[in-house]
Amino acid sequence: YAWDANEEYLFRAMVAFAMRRYSSKSTTQITNVLLCNVTDRVSFWFVVTDSSKNVTTVPGSEVEAAIRMNRNRINNAFLLSDKTLQFLKITSTLSPPVEPSTPVWIIVFGVVLCLIVAGIVFLIVSGIQKHKKKNKESTERENLEEKVEVTLENGIPCEALDLKAGHINGVFAADDERFTSL
Repeated sequence: YAWDANEEYLFRAMVAFAMRRYSSKSTTQITNVLLCNVTDRVSFWFVVTDSSKNVTTVPGSEVEAAIRMNRNRINNAFLLSDKTLQFLKITSTLSPPVEPSTPVWIIVFGVVLCLIVAGIVFLIVSGIQKHKKKNKESTERENLEEKVEVTLENGIPCEALDLKAGHINGVFAADDERFTSL
């Protein structure tokens, strides 16, 4: 950042502007702002004198209040911010908190409502799928039962034997617990 005589003049003009706006008097001139101990790193201190008395300085509390009131104008004149343009002993102004265009409670309500709707849709879809699966299984059973050949022996329907899987006749099955050993 090149700090030269023009930049010093602009700074002095901005401080004079701030003092005029704060005190509502047009007595403060650019010549009333004095810069002292200017360094290469753009570090200095300044004093504002009272033009009516020509020797006395304006109290520091008035200068602080004037700069605090017009801080954004001073920052904008130098294209800087509170982080880059620092006044010692003058606290930086806090920008007002950013308020979203929609209230936070509406966003939270929308998220919760979407989760509830998604849960309901999931339950409905899974119920429909289970119902379709159950109907499909019952129709398959009916189809299998229709395919099974019913044989009649002596007028009594008998199930066809599945020779591959085998068939156990329960009458001849040994039940060890019914009989006691000798």
